[in-house]
Amino acid sequence: MTVPFPTMKRPLVAILRGVKPEEAEGIVGVLIEAGFTAIEIPLNSPDPFRSIEIAVKRAPAGLLIGAGTVLTTENVDRLHDAGGRLAVAPNVDATVIARASERGMVTMPGVFTPTEALLAARAGASSLKFFPASVLGPSGISAIRAVLPPGAMIAAVGGISELDFAAYMRVGIRAFGMGSSLYKPGMSAHDVATRAGATIAAYDIAAKA
Repeated sequence: MTVPFPTMKRPLVAILRGVKPEEAEGIVGVLIEAGFTAIEIPLNSPDPFRSIEIAVKRAPAGLLIGAGTVLTTENVDRLHDAGGRLAVAPNVDATVIARASERGMVTMPGVFTPTEALLAARAGASSLKFFPASVLGPSGISAIRAVLPPGAMIAAVGGISELDFAAYMRVGIRAFGMGSSLYKPGMSAHDVATRAGATIAAYDIAAKA
């Protein structure tokens, strides 16, 4: 069973690697205010499941909150218990994708090659995270996309900033994961708000081009 990636005006995933629980509510709040509708807290962050619980409580219904670096079925179960609905991974593990799908979660495994992308699609992934996208570039991802199932949801993640949106959109890629260009450990909620606003504005401009 594949859980579909939800329809979003802007399919942008804010990646908060390194965020602390005491910072989570404020930072998640400014991201929501800016217009983000998907937020990922990687599991190699401090006390990540606590931060996810805080983010879930702060977010309105329908907003996608979840974890990155989801490597095991145990991670999936803990994420579910914390209220998360998005399971992002750096790799393709069919057992993790299956468990997350059974839990009703949106899945986004990391892929880099046609073999990995096709394996992830066959395993029922909701979307494919091409990572690191900065290495493949728009042309590399576009070439691989040609052999994927029609309608496969593709996101470019890794080394992406708001300056790259237009180039990827020209080859039909409209979903992105935003990490260090949006948030780095130690940044204040005000800092994140400024970057989030610039990111949303740049996305809207690129989408209209």
